[in-house]
Amino acid sequence: MPATSELDRVTAVVLQYMRTPFLVLLATYALGITGMSLMPGLDTGDGARSMNLFHSFYFFTFTATTTGFGEVPADFSEPQRLWATVCIYTGVVAWLYAIGSFIRLVQHPELVTAVSERRFARQVRKISQPFVVICGFGDTGSLLARGLSDNYRKAAVIDCNAERIKALKLRDYRVKMFGLCADASVPKHLLDAGITRENCQGLVALTRSDDTNLKIAVMARALNPRLKIVCRSTCNQTREYMESVGDVEVVDPYDVFSRQMCTAIFNPPLYNWTQLLIGALDFKRAESVSPPVGKWILCGYGRMGRALRRALDERGIPTVIVDPATRPVDPQLRSIVGRADTRALDDAGIRDAVGVVAGTDSDEDNLGILLSARKLKPDVFLVVRQNHHENELAFSGVNANLIMQPSLVTARQILQMLTVPTILNLRHYLRGDGSGEVARLVARTQSILGQERIHLWLETLGGSGCAVASLAGKGMVPTLGDIQRTPMDRTRRLRILALVLQRGEELLMLPGDDTALCGGDRILFCGTHRDHRLLGANLHNEYTLHYLQRGVEEPRTLFAAWLSRRGPVKAD
Repeated sequence: MPATSELDRVTAVVLQYMRTPFLVLLATYALGITGMSLMPGLDTGDGARSMNLFHSFYFFTFTATTTGFGEVPADFSEPQRLWATVCIYTGVVAWLYAIGSFIRLVQHPELVTAVSERRFARQVRKISQPFVVICGFGDTGSLLARGLSDNYRKAAVIDCNAERIKALKLRDYRVKMFGLCADASVPKHLLDAGITRENCQGLVALTRSDDTNLKIAVMARALNPRLKIVCRSTCNQTREYMESVGDVEVVDPYDVFSRQMCTAIFNPPLYNWTQLLIGALDFKRAESVSPPVGKWILCGYGRMGRALRRALDERGIPTVIVDPATRPVDPQLRSIVGRADTRALDDAGIRDAVGVVAGTDSDEDNLGILLSARKLKPDVFLVVRQNHHENELAFSGVNANLIMQPSLVTARQILQMLTVPTILNLRHYLRGDGSGEVARLVARTQSILGQERIHLWLETLGGSGCAVASLAGKGMVPTLGDIQRTPMDRTRRLRILALVLQRGEELLMLPGDDTALCGGDRILFCGTHRDHRLLGANLHNEYTLHYLQRGVEEPRTLFAAWLSRRGPVKAD
């Protein structure tokens, strides 16, 4: 049985609501016009004159609006005036009934839903640049949409809460975001969101239910086997099933934060650089997060506490658990049963601990733990978990060293997966702790971009329109420094920096300006959006690149070429 289209649904709703009002208007007009034509008019000496159908229709038309243009084509008789009075009241009542039915029709939920879906699908089809489908517009979805907007990436948002979709339309995003109030697990809505389109960069499932995220992932994978799918999940069983669906990337905010914290402890430059890429830090605070190595006290042994304890234990960092309901299964796990007050923290050995993690699911308890720990040891490194976004002012006032928001961690991790190319894996280039390499990278980036946000993009040299390959074929091999000049003035440099150059299997970090380019090279740049466009002009315009390389304009016409071959005219 074929599926019902939006047009069929709209037609069915319109007919259902407007059939009776239309029949009432039709009957009222037919009765009024017929009666007015039959009413005898005034006797003008040659017999009573009745109105014809045209005059009756014309009279009833303006009478129904209560406008009143007089009596046409002549003065009315008493029967005609009596019938005109009846026509006025019946016409007004019929029109009020019809207008009320139309208003109810416009407000009908089925019609509103059908029109919204049709408009949403049409808006998504008009998107020409890469975009992302976001299923769920809660705290995480809102933060992800803001990050995509800052990177000039569009998104199609689906959420079952109408208030959230209304809030989406009021946000001041840099690019247009489209929203639909619907169930994201329904395949039809996923198709309307454009998951089968070539420019769909991926689908992100961020609803509050892991089961719903799983259903969305399964439906999307069935509709588009090549689609990049990212899901949020905090349940191990759901995560394993999602991964078995096929190429579904699962993000657990507690595992992500545990890895990030271990990276911050053992490799602070690498952690801070990754935070710079997604806008979590600015250049002024690039070296500010550096947790110490030593014993840590984990207050709360829920999802966050277990993830942190497992990650720290793998790296040989001792931990002490403080939780009211701790049930240790590992005999080597040291734990204190009770609330994390000053006595429990003292029993856990806060005097010789380097850090305290307040990771319960209660913001009030986490703030209390933080204040108690600071009272016992003012210089201890404090990590606190913020569960609710509305408590941000309270958490910012306690000056914790590191605040963990599950929604923010998830949004930043997904944003990094969507915007940072996999070619930029700093672990392949760092030696030792990587302090020197990352410091050099940050210094060069800051010298070129200043305090502006980092914008990343990947350029592939090759194809019919590539100016680099065209000049290389003529024996004029451009260098990396040539393509980074300003097209209007070759003595000035674009505000861009080549981070990684990939040539075959070889990867070169921070290639120099004298690096010769060839077809097939893949270069990861960072810079501003304006200079990104100017670089595209350099790479796809042979005359521009010739000027940037040689400093002279290449002749573009036969006459200019003939004139250039003659050389300068000598004076007598």
